[in-house]
This record gives sequence, C-alpha cells and structure tokens, in this order.
Amino acid sequence: MIKEFKDFISRGNVMDLAVGVIMGAAFTAIVQSLVSNLINPLIGLFLGKIDLSSLVFKVGDATFKYGTFIESIINFLIIAFVVFLLVKVMNKIIKGREEEAEPEETKENEMVMYLKKISEALDEKKDN
Repeated sequence: MIKEFKDFISRGNVMDLAVGVIMGAAFTAIVQSLVSNLINPLIGLFLGKIDLSSLVFKVGDATFKYGTFIESIINFLIIAFVVFLLVKVMNKIIKGREEEAEPEETKENEMVMYLKKISEALDEKKDN
C-alpha cells in the first residue's frame, strides 16, 4: 500500500495539480488585493463610501453584508476573465502547434500511400 501511494504521488499529474492549486491560491490572493485595494475604493467613490465591505443592512437582529458579497462577485469576475484569457491563449498556442505538425503528417501519409502502391504493383508483377 505504501508503494502504491508512493507511485501515485510521484506521477506527473499529481505534481502538476499541486502546482496548479498553489498558483491558484497565490493568484486568488493577488486578485483579492486588487479588488480590496484598487477596485473597491474606485467603486466606493461613486457610491460615496470607500469600503464596500462596510455596506450592510439590518432586518431585526439579522445583518446582511451585501458589500462583502459585491466584493466576492468582483473577485469571481476578475478570476473568471483571467482564466478565460489564459485558456484562449493556450488554445491559440496548441492550434498553432497542430497546424505546424499537419504538413509532416500529410507527407508521411502520402509516402505510405505511394509505398503501398509500389508494393501492390510488385505483388502483381510477381503473380504474372
């Protein structure tokens, strides 16, 4: 069981996933700082308040922190937009690599086709 666990941990996919999670957490911290320190004060200028997280309303004993919810929505939209841009760039890179690889595959297919024709012609000649 320990050997299986060691094999599982040492596989490349697990390490890639761990790096992705760590980078995602670091990126989230950067986005939260961007939203809290730059975007929210800018929005706050228009609303007349500097800190969106202080926006609340109370109904009885319940306190609804809708300003914090707005900050979370802004964080989500920024992260989603950046992930969209990353996926778009990666798709463009992958598509470019595939287009570069296609001519070689086509040449190989043509060569295989010609070799098959030659082989068939030689087989016919043998039979005659």
